[in-house]
Amino acid sequence: MNMKLNRRLFTLIAAGAFSAGLFGPALAADLEAIESAGTVKVGMLVDFPPFGILDASGQPDGYDADVAKALAEYLGVEAQIVPVTGPNRIPYLLSGQVDVLVASLGITEERAQKVDFSKPYAGISIAVYGDAGVQVADAAALAGQSIAVTRASTQDTGVTGVAPEGTDIRRFDDDASSVQALMSGQVKLIGLSNVVMSQVTQAAGDRFDKKFDLSSQVQGIAVAPGSDALLEKVDAFVAEAKADGTLDHIHQKWLGEPLPDFVKTAE
Repeated sequence: MNMKLNRRLFTLIAAGAFSAGLFGPALAADLEAIESAGTVKVGMLVDFPPFGILDASGQPDGYDADVAKALAEYLGVEAQIVPVTGPNRIPYLLSGQVDVLVASLGITEERAQKVDFSKPYAGISIAVYGDAGVQVADAAALAGQSIAVTRASTQDTGVTGVAPEGTDIRRFDDDASSVQALMSGQVKLIGLSNVVMSQVTQAAGDRFDKKFDLSSQVQGIAVAPGSDALLEKVDAFVAEAKADGTLDHIHQKWLGEPLPDFVKTAE
């Protein structure tokens, strides 16, 4: 094998091309096999708090871990949580290394060409937050206010798109710097995701509140194409977990607020 071809193969393997199914069909999950084994293998991020973390004993925990365990209980099996990363989570699914992904996977048109998504079970929203005593009901009220955003982020785009003339948009290099500007009083408002804001609330209590929403994206549980019986069960689980308050409870536990309406009503 020549060196160029060898390097090309190494690059493909490192990128997960073989496990992603570029050289073969995706491996569908068999619901009967899962039930027979008594275990469902769930791929989950463990580096995306509060959705996926490792607890003090090094075990997967967080929003997605609770959802994975609830799903397994619904299926009548045990959950075997398999840590995955952002780049390899879909390859792990398509190669059959996991049966499902409960991995903070936003539902997009591009991803839906590779995997089959359940009805949304979670979501990430971008909103304007700020000092509880500052009244900002909508974008028009940003005039004359100073607001922190992370440069070139989704929140930067959202705030810039709606802010009227006279808004002082202060851009920082990362979320930590933006949050520090808010906490120190340099600004009274911030554009931020609910995920990061949940961490701020843990530290600051009720000092800050949400003013208005900017955008949102729903997340789905993913299965490999052809896993029709499993997907039907997962969808039934999501519907029941919304109806009986299970997802509300998990969302309140990890993000400090009920499951958002944009998730509850999404199909």
